[in-house]
Amino acid sequence: MSGAIDLRTYSFIDNLQPQLASFIATVSRGFLPLEGQAALFVEIEPALQINTLLDVALKKTDVIPGMQVIERAYGMIEVHHDDQGQVREAGRVILDHLGLSETDRLTPRIASHQMITGMDNYQTHLINRMRHGQFLLKNETLYILEVHPAGYAAIAANEAEKAAPINLLEVETFGAFGRLYLGGPEDNIREASSAIEQTLKSIEGRPNHGKSLVY
Repeated sequence: MSGAIDLRTYSFIDNLQPQLASFIATVSRGFLPLEGQAALFVEIEPALQINTLLDVALKKTDVIPGMQVIERAYGMIEVHHDDQGQVREAGRVILDHLGLSETDRLTPRIASHQMITGMDNYQTHLINRMRHGQFLLKNETLYILEVHPAGYAAIAANEAEKAAPINLLEVETFGAFGRLYLGGPEDNIREASSAIEQTLKSIEGRPNHGKSLVY
């Protein structure tokens, strides 16, 4: 079935952390995930084929759909369930339908990431106007990640929250690039940044070549 379908993101999350689960619930148009549930993000090209993949997953498992985004080029779904086995089975039937394996996905590539310490209060207000999550406060550190493909921003956010007490400001999991915004004390942000890099480097798949920048 794969034909010309490109598996961009295939990302299993074993345990949704409190802030990420709440964030997805804030921006989701589907059925809302809960803290502690397992989740799966799948992103493909061309976009419209994502409808068929969600149909297959819902008919053959008990997973709950939280997000379905169909853009001009890419389609993305997020499904979740209390039972990790149901989420893993949804991933299996999706891959079987495509005639692909998990490692046929693109590996994540950090396109850029930056860390700004001692944020000025005026700039924190600008960030706070665009975020759907927590607030960024004066003198805190701001961390921004840009990752390709976009769907991997979710697991980056989840692992950051596991690693350190940070504030999740914004997560963008679809489009040309995924973006993640974190805020908090500098030491906590540095710990979260390290966890993000280790997590993304550990994901196996097809090579993803391109330029990466660090600020």
